[in-house]
Amino acid sequence: MLLGSHVPTADPLDEAARRGAEVVQIFLSSPRQWAAPKLRADAATLLGGGVPIYAHSPYLLNLASADPVVRQRSATLLQATCEAAEAVGVRGVVVHGGQTGAGEDPTLGPTRWRATLERLETTVPVLIEDTAGGAHAVASGIDRIARLWDALDGLDTPVGFCLDTCHLHAAGEELVTGTTRLLDVIGRIDLVHLNDAKDDRGSMRDRHENLGAGRIDPEELAAAVRLADAPTVVETPGGAERQAADIAWMRARLSAARPLGSGRGSVSR
Repeated sequence: MLLGSHVPTADPLDEAARRGAEVVQIFLSSPRQWAAPKLRADAATLLGGGVPIYAHSPYLLNLASADPVVRQRSATLLQATCEAAEAVGVRGVVVHGGQTGAGEDPTLGPTRWRATLERLETTVPVLIEDTAGGAHAVASGIDRIARLWDALDGLDTPVGFCLDTCHLHAAGEELVTGTTRLLDVIGRIDLVHLNDAKDDRGSMRDRHENLGAGRIDPEELAAAVRLADAPTVVETPGGAERQAADIAWMRARLSAARPLGSGRGSVSR
């Protein structure tokens, strides 16, 4: 499987080389602003660069919001992001699952997601990412993800799933069991965000850590990546040097991966 990282936007191919990354993820516009992406001058270079690229949408997007203005702005920015992604050959646009309003019927989140995706015009898959927690999160924990996926059944719009290992851990799921259940619910995983976690399982805190330095068992991280069997990018701290070390760390464990040890069950589907 391909291993890589989220990299700075300016020169993704050079950043990939610095990390030994076989695949990269980038932002196409500021992650903390509503501004739409601009046409990249290096579009032809990226298209012919030989490195698969995924894009992460701005963090502000909330397609499940109780506020119709936020939902409309989110849908507009998602459309612009998908169009920019098509221009550089992006393989998928990652979008967080979002949150409904306090006291709302939790089924409204999946309903709002479907309404937006039915209107979206894109050839690039939208990859919905699980989130770390929160009372009103649409895609935190397997049961909520299953409810969302049921609501999206039969859509013509290309939709996939992005598994974040830190988020799954923070949402209270054991990583190997949770990944197996996700595969049962969704059928496949399209991208993995490979991150260790600074906090214990169930913390609902989205704090990434470098691989092997956090609270997730290294064997579980390797086993989950094996199970997901999808392009995998680290979003870990420390820049090119530490991310290169994280990629090498996981490559070594995947090459020597084995079922989890005595008393923990084997990894199988």
